[in-house]
Amino acid sequence: MRDCLARCLRALDPSLEIHAFPNVRAWLDADLQTDEPPLVMAFRSARKGVDEEMQREIANLAKGENPPPVVIVSDAEDFESILGALENGARGYIPTSVSLDVAFGALGLVKAGGVFVPASSLVQQRPAGAQIPARIEPQDLPFTSRQAAVVNALRQGKANKIIAYELNMCESTVKVHVRNIMKKLKARNRTEVAYKINTLYSHAQL
Repeated sequence: MRDCLARCLRALDPSLEIHAFPNVRAWLDADLQTDEPPLVMAFRSARKGVDEEMQREIANLAKGENPPPVVIVSDAEDFESILGALENGARGYIPTSVSLDVAFGALGLVKAGGVFVPASSLVQQRPAGAQIPARIEPQDLPFTSRQAAVVNALRQGKANKIIAYELNMCESTVKVHVRNIMKKLKARNRTEVAYKINTLYSHAQL
């Protein structure tokens, strides 16, 4: 799976310098010299002992000087697993259920200094009994019809390129919509947009 993902990422962007290692220690021992700060991806194992060892390695990386951003790739999508990874210093959490394009967009977001978690994990935290609609309509919140469409895509964790394709927009237009949405919601990033939207609906439904 590690090698497969590495090949897929190289195919998406041949300019990327990607190396695959069995664990964090092997990567550190390789002492690779790169022009840009590295982005570390780690697979969360289903085996408890291996998983705990990886979490310790990530926590140690986060405590170091100029720590690299770390992204977890995992089959687990529950909120507790995601929160635990973030508490250990991870800057992103990509479940294997998302598409390759979404995963690639998430890596770009983390590389740029953002934080990525799947919107589905935020939905799990809504108050019991609250019903969050599958789609947001323009009249529900102060959004234009196009902004509402972009918000719905953001809640699914879609990258700008995918949103542009599905909504027949230029990618630059999507970026403008995202900035305006963030401004209206006073959100600092895309993840916070999804969180605030779900929270607003949770309160509205109580």
